[in-house]
Amino acid sequence: MSARDNILTKLKKAGAYPMSEPDTARYYHDNEMAWKSDAGRLKHWATAMRGVKTEIFWVTEETWPQVFRQVAQEKGLRNVLLPLETEHGKKAKQALADTEIKPRAFDRAIEEWKNEFFSDIDAGFTSSRCGIARTGTIMLSPSPAEPRSLSLVPPVHFCLFDAAKMYNEFHHAMAGEQLVENGMPTNVILVSGPSKTADIQLTLAYGAHGPRDLVVLALLPEHISPADLED
Repeated sequence: MSARDNILTKLKKAGAYPMSEPDTARYYHDNEMAWKSDAGRLKHWATAMRGVKTEIFWVTEETWPQVFRQVAQEKGLRNVLLPLETEHGKKAKQALADTEIKPRAFDRAIEEWKNEFFSDIDAGFTSSRCGIARTGTIMLSPSPAEPRSLSLVPPVHFCLFDAAKMYNEFHHAMAGEQLVENGMPTNVILVSGPSKTADIQLTLAYGAHGPRDLVVLALLPEHISPADLED
């Protein structure tokens, strides 16, 4: 008897049987969360993110550059790495005009300034793809204009988030953004707060292997005002 036959014989004697494929659709349906209003869902998202030290500012298309400028100044930043090939990157650069904060850009191959990038850049600025309410998450889609290091390396991460693109659950985001149908991207980053770890003596520390500060500039939909989100 071959080794294969020996193994199969033992499995048959043990009454082993193939496992059925899990009904993931039913699981998500039975356990998913829902909210009575968009404002309620947004409040849940914000509470979850703020619970892990995320800074959230409710803004509009007209006000976010000024809020970005103010927060950057309050943090005493020397520079901010911006995606200058994008419209929001250009607006962010304009917002820093007449300040001591220097706009920076990926204008060279990373190999040419890697040491400077990791030691001298104070903050990075990105957009986002969508949000996930249940877990308090924002989804980023890295691109040549906004490489993943832009959100993972600098000590401070500014993220411009369109709060109208909010999904209840992760599987809703997968379906709504058609990630499978359009071909899974090389990278998708799910951010639920600044970098943190408690590996050393179970002491929670921020910024151990990524940004220590996460600042979300949340663009409110027209039908929601900041007053709707007050506790």
